[in-house]
Amino acid sequence: MRAALGAALAAAVLLSGCAPRLVPAGVPSAPSPQPYPAPRPAPDRAAQPTPATPLPPMPSAPIPVDSGTARQAGVVGGPLVSSLPFDREQARLALQAFRISCPALLRRGDASGLTRAEDWRRACDAAAAAPDSADPVAFFTRWFETAQVGGGAAFATGYFEPEIAGSRTPSAAYPVAVYRRPGDLIDVDLGAFSEELKGRRIRGRVAGTAFLPYFDRAEIEDGALAGRGLELAWAADPIEFFFLQVQGSGRLRLPDGSVMRIGYDSQNGRDYTGIGKLLRDRGLIGPGQASMQGIVQWLRDNPAEGRAVMRENKSWVFFRELTGPGPVGAMGVPVTGHATVAADPKFVPLGAPVWLSLDRREGTGIWVAQDTGGAIKGANRFDTFWGAGDQARAIAGGMSGRGTAFLLLPIGTLARLQVEGGYGGSAARR
Repeated sequence: MRAALGAALAAAVLLSGCAPRLVPAGVPSAPSPQPYPAPRPAPDRAAQPTPATPLPPMPSAPIPVDSGTARQAGVVGGPLVSSLPFDREQARLALQAFRISCPALLRRGDASGLTRAEDWRRACDAAAAAPDSADPVAFFTRWFETAQVGGGAAFATGYFEPEIAGSRTPSAAYPVAVYRRPGDLIDVDLGAFSEELKGRRIRGRVAGTAFLPYFDRAEIEDGALAGRGLELAWAADPIEFFFLQVQGSGRLRLPDGSVMRIGYDSQNGRDYTGIGKLLRDRGLIGPGQASMQGIVQWLRDNPAEGRAVMRENKSWVFFRELTGPGPVGAMGVPVTGHATVAADPKFVPLGAPVWLSLDRREGTGIWVAQDTGGAIKGANRFDTFWGAGDQARAIAGGMSGRGTAFLLLPIGTLARLQVEGGYGGSAARR
């Protein structure tokens, strides 16, 4: 899902751009450059946050400059799990999300360096055996201890599963191509060539004997992929489809009223550039416009300038049709609204519960790291998933919370890390 992109809907400054794609021969072009039509009759506004006071971070040593993982950044014990102000319904959703993550959690390597697969066995067995009526707060209190990565200062944005107008066939009403992953898009593991490059990957294409960057956004819009049979579907609105790209998955409402679900299937390997930050840095939008909704309105009001700015984001996302439960996150399991969070797997074990204590009530509580995102990088950077629908769109579009983050790790993890030299705190708290 969003995992793959990327994309982070960083409500304000992290949003990247998108522009209309090329319409194949024989299909009438969309009118230009008049303002884009608004997709909804109702006002599209970000939800107003409810202020809250985050928990203070635990004292910690300075994070080493070259920290590339949570273990290198250092961890310290956090507050007692029993002291955290759980919302029981959110804890119930988090327990469900943790339960379905366990099979993948038990077979995946942990890039953060904090846990081993066997560390999760007892908690996963308990989750599998817990009836639906089980007390979710008691579960997390029984099986987990909290840990703070580095200084613990968290920043959280939001994402959602958008639903936009689409079609399986192109027409004047549906001119925006939704592309499958091209067969000539190659993934390269640089670590296979050099130990110094271990963990680094790039994407590109082969041309003769050269390995080149893959086509960027402008090249794709100008027809680099046209005529190759890669069109999975067609969208009605280029801006709405852009935000679907940012989310990494979504729903296409087809002309007959049925729904086609699409999910992330790769990205062109080009760097992600957030147009929200570009617009703000250039003085084109003010602080009050720096939500997803504010950026959308600016793009609609300034179509020519918007197209130019959007091309500055060279990243492009490819999709596949989803036929099972979804949307699906980076762990390969369905994500859950109000329970799934995207995180950087180098700093958070995928599948681990996370406690976010933010300066707003929305987003504060327990989440499960089931997803990743192209703009979700570094320690204590998170992207909260809110589900589908107008309310999810409103919350995600305005989500920009700061506070403190604590990982919930299996009991005994901190003691082991202390022995191994990867833990900078005192006795674990539970």
